[in-house]
Amino acid sequence: MKAPAFWQGGRRSLIAPALSPASWLWSAATRLRRRRANPWRAPVPVICVGNLTAGGAGKTPTVAALAGWFQAQGKTVHILLRGHGGSLSSRGAHRVDPDSHGVAEVGDEALLHARIAPTFIAADRVAGAKLAAEGADLILMDDGHQNPTLVRDLSIIVVDLGFGLGNGRVIPAGPLREPAAEGLARANAVIAIGNGMVPDAIARTSLPVLKAHIVPDRSAMDLAGQRVVAMTGIGRPEKFVETLLEMRTQVMDLLAHSDHHVFSGDDILRAVDRAGTLEAVAVTTAKDHVRLPHDSRELFRVIDIHLEFQRPDLLDALLTPMLGQTGRRQPQLQQPEPI
Repeated sequence: MKAPAFWQGGRRSLIAPALSPASWLWSAATRLRRRRANPWRAPVPVICVGNLTAGGAGKTPTVAALAGWFQAQGKTVHILLRGHGGSLSSRGAHRVDPDSHGVAEVGDEALLHARIAPTFIAADRVAGAKLAAEGADLILMDDGHQNPTLVRDLSIIVVDLGFGLGNGRVIPAGPLREPAAEGLARANAVIAIGNGMVPDAIARTSLPVLKAHIVPDRSAMDLAGQRVVAMTGIGRPEKFVETLLEMRTQVMDLLAHSDHHVFSGDDILRAVDRAGTLEAVAVTTAKDHVRLPHDSRELFRVIDIHLEFQRPDLLDALLTPMLGQTGRRQPQLQQPEPI
């Protein structure tokens, strides 16, 4: 799904106000779900990396960065996510095996995470956490800030500063999954990625805001000065272009598809032919690369990225207290939090 133009902040539209009644119903349903929830506490700490808006905000590289931080401290990290687009997600909890599972079974993000830590998928987050807790010091949950079924020991909101909170309205009138104030009230920190101003709704809170930037890995820096044709299917393809420009490549064309798009033979042929015509290199993201058929992957140069924090000491201050909480504990049912 491509975000409609009227979701962008600063754009006047009659569509958004007209959809406000539907947004009220969405918000009411979300609140009711939280009230009725009886969240389960896992036997190991759970850190949730979520966002307030629909679409990509940078959760995947953030989870990778946090996993690396804890692994550097000698901790065993297991990653839990829904497994968007995968057929196995709705059929119980599963550990991802990148050697046997494909995108159709577990989704693209799960395959990326499985490269760095044991990864588990489940639409039922409690079932997933029960499986993921085995042998782990802590669980990193990719997405799920709006899912009330699991107790979190630390909740981090990720925001893409290039998009912010859009027009500030709730789905379908805007991109917010819930009113910003309600989502931020359940968070412990915000990681703001990219360039731009921190949205007012976040700046008005007392939450620590850690600024970070997407940085291409050194393995791709030899493309500096070269022509490239980019093919991608991510939440905000402009972010990929920004990365390519930072690498000082000459972006000749962008073939953008909707988030999690499954590339067809025609898509691939169009990109490769376009690159050939322009005497350019066909490039794509790591997240897109795992969605390509195996026999087409060598046609594209993969641009791997990682997250760099402006103030690593602030990340240390946020995560260090969690080190003392790692370890087994008795699971217990929790009463719903008052809304």
